[in-house]
Amino acid sequence: MILITGATGHIGMAVIQQLLTKLAPSQVAGLVRNAAKAAPLQELGIATRLGDYDDPAALERAMQGIDKVLLVSGGGDDHGLQQHYNVVDAAKRAGVSCIAYTGRALQDRDSLANELMVRHFQTEDYIKASGLRYVLFRNILYMDTLPQFVGPAVFESGINLPASEGRVSFALRSDMGEAIANVLAEGDCENRTYTFTNTETYSFADVAAALSELSGKEVRYTALADETFAANMKARNVPESVTRFVLGFMTDIKHGQESVVSDELQQVLGRKPASLQEGLKTLFAL
Repeated sequence: MILITGATGHIGMAVIQQLLTKLAPSQVAGLVRNAAKAAPLQELGIATRLGDYDDPAALERAMQGIDKVLLVSGGGDDHGLQQHYNVVDAAKRAGVSCIAYTGRALQDRDSLANELMVRHFQTEDYIKASGLRYVLFRNILYMDTLPQFVGPAVFESGINLPASEGRVSFALRSDMGEAIANVLAEGDCENRTYTFTNTETYSFADVAAALSELSGKEVRYTALADETFAANMKARNVPESVTRFVLGFMTDIKHGQESVVSDELQQVLGRKPASLQEGLKTLFAL
């Protein structure tokens, strides 16, 4: 049986839906923090296990009888790294034979501006030191984040971000969820690392050009200085913590951290991932 953590989240649900095209519902389970939110999983016919990343004992109970666990990385909590460690420790105590993890595809872990990304590599290190067999999924920045980054007024005011000409091999979350499920269903857990990216990179100028073509409205990209971006965010009453968070992503993009390109996503999918234009058409309902 395969247990998917973060089962009601976007990537968790994408993995589960693809798993169910390859495995019986009795072979898939979803970890949820709140039983009241388990209805979507129960409708799919899979078992639910109750557990919280902050509760090691509950995690261990949830993993009884589980062969393989997919640890979907948590959010930006200050203790998020410890939460990941709790899941790995519980898997080991419960006798799980394989642990998988959704990390990040980035060029250089030692020069990241976005400190939140460092914990992905620290989690990988912890998994490797645990003695468990593992499979690591290093995922590029989801194309699905673009509506949040460019903002709801993109067709009126354009794209105004401090990313310079940095490029990202954006891929859809659904494509990565499908690929992760394919690997999990096939049983590969031989201490393997997959790098899931699109087959080419895109700049925000490319994003603007694609949105222009899809919408019929001119969308321009303006590369802002960090200070100008921060001032704009402050004028919109955006919390400083959110501004720092976005600046971390933009700085890493500017420095080429998100420009990793691999053909492994295409190989595991058995087809090309959705292109920027295909993805934007779906994400913006154009």
